[in-house]
Amino acid sequence: MSQPFVGSIMMFGGNFAPQGWSTCAGQILSIADYDALFNLIGTTYGGDGITGFALPNMQSRVPINMGRGPGLTLRTLGEAAGAETVSLTQPQLPMHSHMLMAYNGPGNQTALGSSNTLANQVIPSIGQSGNAYVYAPGGTQPQVAMSPVSVGTAGYSQGHNNIQPVLGLLFCISLFGLYPSA
Repeated sequence: MSQPFVGSIMMFGGNFAPQGWSTCAGQILSIADYDALFNLIGTTYGGDGITGFALPNMQSRVPINMGRGPGLTLRTLGEAAGAETVSLTQPQLPMHSHMLMAYNGPGNQTALGSSNTLANQVIPSIGQSGNAYVYAPGGTQPQVAMSPVSVGTAGYSQGHNNIQPVLGLLFCISLFGLYPSA
């Protein structure tokens, strides 16, 4: 590259910025020392605009073009978005079912308790009318909630990884060079 434009950003395969370039790590630079670069990017990425301005921070970021494509979200210059992990809310989960657990033998309780589950059949000596099952049959009042152990739980409410496959490279911004014209 013979002479880059001031403010050009490149990816570099080393662990340092070449001479005349700086890493894109969000650091604050002096306006007095880098007035041409400040003229181009201003405080888009931070800084007070009086004595200092910030360089873009590309650490753990993937670049995206500003603007809006058909059906896509508008992205503005300097806008940071996204998250490395995401916790799904109930409306975001696909429709699914859970296994309903039941005891594969006769019921031996006439009332729902905190450790009871559904029973397979009525014990004739206790519940000739069917009340030995440990749940209230549909439509009867009052209805009671089934024991929490009757339906298995799922999930741990922890975020899942939301990162696409990536490769770490060093983003550098040109501090000097040709001043671009529109």
